[in-house]
Amino acid sequence: MSDSRGRQTSDRPPQDGDSRPGPRPPEEPEGRNGILMGRPFGVPVYVTPSWFVIAALITWVFGGQLENVLPGLGANRYLVAFFFAVAFYGSVLIHELAHTVVALRYRLGVRRIRLQFLGGVSEIEKEAESPWREFWLAFVGPLLSLLLGGVFYLAVQAVELSSVPGVLLTGLMISNLVVAAFNLLPGLPLDGGRMLRAVVWAVTGRPMTGTVAAAWAGRVLAVAVLIGLPLLGAARGADRTTTDTLIDAVLAAVLAVIIWNGAGAGVQQARLKEVLPDLRLRDLVRRGVEVSADTPLGEALRRVREQQAGAVVVVDGRGDPIGLVRESQVREVPEHRRPWIAVGALARDLEPGLRLPVELAGEDLLRALRAHPATEYLVVEADGRVYGVATLSDIERRLTAAIAGR
Repeated sequence: MSDSRGRQTSDRPPQDGDSRPGPRPPEEPEGRNGILMGRPFGVPVYVTPSWFVIAALITWVFGGQLENVLPGLGANRYLVAFFFAVAFYGSVLIHELAHTVVALRYRLGVRRIRLQFLGGVSEIEKEAESPWREFWLAFVGPLLSLLLGGVFYLAVQAVELSSVPGVLLTGLMISNLVVAAFNLLPGLPLDGGRMLRAVVWAVTGRPMTGTVAAAWAGRVLAVAVLIGLPLLGAARGADRTTTDTLIDAVLAAVLAVIIWNGAGAGVQQARLKEVLPDLRLRDLVRRGVEVSADTPLGEALRRVREQQAGAVVVVDGRGDPIGLVRESQVREVPEHRRPWIAVGALARDLEPGLRLPVELAGEDLLRALRAHPATEYLVVEADGRVYGVATLSDIERRLTAAIAGR
């Protein structure tokens, strides 16, 4: 089924981790987010499967180090190391909650927090309205990590350093200071990159200029991490093992990829914000052919071609729409079977969220799509009359073309 309103669109955007050329209109199914741990401040916190990978790695590495520091622990050192991994990610959660509290204070909305491989992510729904709000929103996370480092430093003074509490508190102090220092590096997607973006935005008056500057700083930082981290490890001494060298190289490569992709995603999201106001649902609608549920698919497609339409709407005996034929289902039906398959078997019922007002545009349109994920939507006039059908693929292609400047 094709777009009958003559709008030329580009191919569907590729997806690669957080580096997306367009938005994610539909919300991911909750099970794919990870394990729900709670809802502080009303924001769901998930632990993703990748967290268990990094927790196991921390347990293994830290447990091996404990053998030299606390030899009397024996195999229990791995239990202590696992407790450290959990406590460390508790600190990461506090870091992310700091971003969340400020975002909620500024009424930006926070979709969720995810604890994952090499850190956490607060998914904030809107951009800050001013550069200084953006600066504070970014800075508050490293600030909390610094404060946590200070709290653990004070706690270390009250215990014996060569004890389990002393080792744990020292490790948490150092790790929080490292998290703060790393996040303050001036390059997207790190907090320091967002702070740099805010400063350039304030100086130039153009948020896009700030984003581009911070993104290029992030790419330079990615190359520096890829080269510098292994060199820093090699400079520690000649007693390092091959395993230590391999871990440094893998960690550097992973960090570099994350930073590089995150920098690119930052630019794409900034471009999305620029073009989003011009995204109007009215411009993305296909003409729909209305048929009853018992109409053979072959006959419905004949009417689609005859009327130069792009979608099939199922109506009841009174002519009211009750379902949308899914394009993906149509493609799965062989040509020779189409005269014998009723369109009702291929249709999705019209739930309330699948009826969209034709005047939706910009952020309001994306918000409606996220609230009710689907591949097709019925578009209606203010008086309830059918205007046409919008597909998620058309919306994605239009956004990708706009972001690319086509």
